[in-house]
Amino acid sequence: MMAGLPGTGKSTIAHELAARLGGTVLDKDQIRAALFAPRDIAYSTEQDDFVMGVMLQVAQHIHKHDSTRHIFIDGRPFSRRYQLENVIARAKEMGADWRILECVCSEESARKRLQAGSAEHLAANRTFELYQELKAEFEPIALPKIVLDTDQPLEACGRVALRAIA
Repeated sequence: MMAGLPGTGKSTIAHELAARLGGTVLDKDQIRAALFAPRDIAYSTEQDDFVMGVMLQVAQHIHKHDSTRHIFIDGRPFSRRYQLENVIARAKEMGADWRILECVCSEESARKRLQAGSAEHLAANRTFELYQELKAEFEPIALPKIVLDTDQPLEACGRVALRAIA
């Protein structure tokens, strides 16, 4: 699971790791866009939970046919404990290992990334204001996790994550 606030580098790290490991990235925003017409997209907890349910079904299907493939669950901050617990419960049902990779960076880095990438990102609500809202209500992750400081070079973050995954 790629955890962390918007703009902290979750997607960048997920795609880097998937490329290195022959894995698959399941991106909440891409799946939402495939499931819903633009007028039906709601950035609500209810819709996020629904899309995550679909993502976990896809992960289960992939795992059933290729149990060695790494699957990266991306696109959700995992700012609530229940969100992590849902993914962990599904992984256990599948007999799959799981890891939480929490991406963190300075607030200034997040601001710059969010401003620079806002035009091409699928999620219209991905703003620095959203970052601040989620930061204020983020429940610290008390489960075992690997923290990646994405202010560090991508290569360094990748090495730390690969060691944790191995």
